[in-house]
This record gives sequence, C-alpha cells and structure tokens, in this order.
Amino acid sequence: MTFHLFGNILTGYGTAANNRGENEGNITTLQKILWKNEVHTTVSAEAIRWALRYYWQTSGSSCKVNRRWNDETNDNEWQEPNFDPDLYIDDDVLGFMRAEGAKVDASDESSSKGKGKKPAKGTTTARRGVLEVTRAISTRPYSGDITFNARSGQKGSTSLYGTEVHATRYQYGFAMTPDRLYRKERVIEVVRGLVSLGEVAGNHSRFLYDFSPDSIVLRWTHDFSPRLLYCFEENLEGEISMPDLVRRVQVGDIDPQELWLAGAAAETEDGEKLAELGAHVSPGIKSTVDDLIAIIQGQISSREAA
Repeated sequence: MTFHLFGNILTGYGTAANNRGENEGNITTLQKILWKNEVHTTVSAEAIRWALRYYWQTSGSSCKVNRRWNDETNDNEWQEPNFDPDLYIDDDVLGFMRAEGAKVDASDESSSKGKGKKPAKGTTTARRGVLEVTRAISTRPYSGDITFNARSGQKGSTSLYGTEVHATRYQYGFAMTPDRLYRKERVIEVVRGLVSLGEVAGNHSRFLYDFSPDSIVLRWTHDFSPRLLYCFEENLEGEISMPDLVRRVQVGDIDPQELWLAGAAAETEDGEKLAELGAHVSPGIKSTVDDLIAIIQGQISSREAA
C-alpha cells in the first residue's frame, strides 16, 4: 500500500508584517481572511513554498534547484528552462508549468482563412506539485495594529507611512505522497526543510518572522486523508490545545501509532493525552523528526529492494 505524509506546523509567537509588498495608500497591509467568524491574518502557500526552495538553495545540502534566487538582481534564474524533475528537487517536489502560444506566421494564418481549418493551439509543459501546502492562518484574530513611521526625502521633505503588524502564531498544513516523486527519498529533504524554515513573512526585508515550528504533528499513514489540518488552538491566555486531534484519536479515526507530536505542544494536557493513547510524543522537534525520517528511510529502502 502507498504511504502518505501529512503534517501540521505551529510557529512561535512573533510580530508578522506584509509578505507581498502590497499597500493601500501609504499603509502596507497584511493579507486577511474571515476565519471562524473573525478576521485573521494569513500567509500564502506560495510564500512558504518559495522559502522552502530558497532553503534548499542556501542550506549547503546536495539538493539542486532549477529556479534559483539571485539576491543581487532580486530575480529568479532558471538553470534548465525545459525542466528536469529527476535532477532538480524543486521541479520534482513543487512542480512546474510553462505555457507557450501557438507559433503561426502571417502566411499560415492567411492561407487557413475560409478553408475550415482550426487555428493552431499553444502547448503547455506542466507537472503537478507533489507537495501540497495550505495557507498559514494566525491563531489569534487581528486587532488592527498599525505602526506609523516617517522617512526623510529629498530637499528636507518627509513622507509618512504605516505598516500593519500582527503579534501572533501561525499554523499551516502540508501533504505529500512520496511514490509520486521521481526520487522518493526527497520526502526527507522536504521534512528537513519545513522544520528549518526561517524567513517567510516579511516586507521589503525589514521584518523577520521565524516560521520554524514551535510545535509540529506529523502523520505517516496509508490513509488518503490528513485528518489533522489546523488542529492547534490558542486561547486568550496563549495556551495551546488540540481537542479535535485528541477526539479523532479517541474515536479511532486516527491510529495513534501513526502520529508524531513534538515541540511545546507535547507538554500540554492534550499532548499528555495523546501519549497515553499511544502516539509518539516528545518535546524535541529535531530528535522526533529524525526518528520519523529513519522509519521513512527504512520503509522506502525495503520497498525498493522488494
């Protein structure tokens, strides 16, 4: 049977700012969404995927990326315009698409008029991404905080501007099926990358928000459904809980042996309940991830040898 890897990540507490460079007048805005009948801030899945690719590029690992970011020109540089998912991890894990219009010259177009010929079609080169990532949603509602600043301009002029900021945590989920990869072992680099993400949200490099997990729950399973997305909750005192995840384990929808919970959430009341139910629970994120990686490596190796 096919294995699937699912996960839900909760970041540490910090002050987030715009991650797209958008503004309304002189106010740099945050993306927002109505979540459980309240306004929450959100970070796009594209921003998280970009940060993962940049991690592979700069971490010193053996991973080769096709779309490399040039810090000098602030632009992407393609290594292989035709893509190669066997060689490049980002082509394999994140997918790609290139659409090209039909190449029709004037003589072809005039000769086809009135003869019932269909117009030439364009071509699309595409691969669906194996890694799926949800939007990151703030655990706290947005209260409308804005900082105001002044910047000196030419000839003594001064410009005023403001920035929306949100003191919160974020949580987001991911899913992937290693069997869909050209190289199944790349699932390990995905996990290591997501655990090590640094800068995701930010505005013109002025803000740093750490997207590495403060808590993480992973599921390695034959089940097609994650059943754990957005499982973290935060109350007004900042306490973290996972009531729906505990419920799903208690009623048998999730096998506790398929769960690995790590980080600060492991030391909560719900974390202790999951440990009693048979889940793998530990306060150490890196050590827990290493334990799961060893299991994944062993199962991938045994299936390839069979």
